[in-house]
Amino acid sequence: MPINILMPALSPTMEKGNLAKWLKKEGDKVKSGDVIAEIETDKATMEVEAIDEGTIAKILVPEGTQDVPVNDVIAVLAGDGEDVKAAGSAKPSASAAPPKAAEAPAAAPAPAPAAPKAAPPPTAAPTPQATASAAQGNGHAGRVFSSPLARRIAKEAGIDVGMVTGTGPHGRVVARDVEQAKSGKGLKAPAAAPSGGAPSIAPTMSDKQILSLFEPGSYDIVPHDGMRRTIAQRLTASIQNVPHFYLTIDCDIGKLLASREEINAAAPKDKEKKPLYKISVNDFVIKAMAVALQKIPNCNVSWTESGMVKHHHSDVGVAVAMPGGLITPIIRKAETKTLSTISNEMKDFAARARTRKLKPEEYQGGTTAVSNLGMFGIKDFTAVINPPHATILAVGTSEERPVVRGGKIEIAQMMSVTLSCDHRAIDGALGAELIGAFKQLIENPVMMMV
Repeated sequence: MPINILMPALSPTMEKGNLAKWLKKEGDKVKSGDVIAEIETDKATMEVEAIDEGTIAKILVPEGTQDVPVNDVIAVLAGDGEDVKAAGSAKPSASAAPPKAAEAPAAAPAPAPAAPKAAPPPTAAPTPQATASAAQGNGHAGRVFSSPLARRIAKEAGIDVGMVTGTGPHGRVVARDVEQAKSGKGLKAPAAAPSGGAPSIAPTMSDKQILSLFEPGSYDIVPHDGMRRTIAQRLTASIQNVPHFYLTIDCDIGKLLASREEINAAAPKDKEKKPLYKISVNDFVIKAMAVALQKIPNCNVSWTESGMVKHHHSDVGVAVAMPGGLITPIIRKAETKTLSTISNEMKDFAARARTRKLKPEEYQGGTTAVSNLGMFGIKDFTAVINPPHATILAVGTSEERPVVRGGKIEIAQMMSVTLSCDHRAIDGALGAELIGAFKQLIENPVMMMV
């Protein structure tokens, strides 16, 4: 019986992916473990491995296809001894497929059995637009039926195909529907929130209303990619659902800068006489935050509805800018690592993040995060907490400022940091203890080593 190869879920929150490249072609034999395709998610490009042996009889989703739903059939595999031509001409059936026909590298570890079941992240739920379109007959279970050409035109025009009224067979959205939607015709009204249910989090203005405020031809629309949509959904949900409060403190990093200079000057060299590491201020920040959480363990937590998750280690996510958005690779057990190890891990993460080569387990989870805009000259700012974290530290620039010591004005190298806290998990006094512990460590870096 033909084996269906399905679009795999590369992370717990993945709903769709882009089929970037086929590494095998029709007629090629594959065995378990062979890499057969590359899939792009909103944050990474992953290799997909076959878990069955046979011959690729038919490729149903060509490379370059975007927004392929998880568990859609992307190819058909003929088993050993099976007629390849017959398998390729057979109509794919979900029931004919085994539970898995392709697999990707392991995603983030599952939570411990004792942990309560968490609510699904924002990216896992159908959008209000998808729900509305399903209720109006051209889809089901949040999926919108549309032609490939219609989806491509909609993507290029920045139009949500789920908001377009379909006039094709069975309400299918076709190209002419999207062309009409460009001029504001045939768009659906946003779905109303169910009576007695949670209020809708849809924008206060529809796309049509926003565009009507500007002269036609005076703007270009750049469609959102998956990463930008995910960032928007998660941060909107965070601000709406997590009660933030903020604590700002100034740190004298004169000793840190002197230590950094000495450490880098003493760094061993490789065969090409290049230093094996170069410590940055941000490496000190990561280490100080990790150690501070160990000193104030009641801040190293995650909120769940039925209990507080108290973490044993400080897994520090670090915001890294990349084309179209940002990602937070995680330094695991950062409190146990040397500055040179942290520095080299961050350099590797940053390089692979910009080419979307990070694995899900390298950026999912964590117990806190650091966001540093000091290199852009920003003095101070507040950052949005990324659940399941209960804190995030926003780091500003280092600059010379006048300070008063012993009744005299002196010049010191100062850096402002702002701690965002989840008030459900951390109260004001507890948050003050954490940022105070961070200040003590960052101002006296030798204390990070004991």
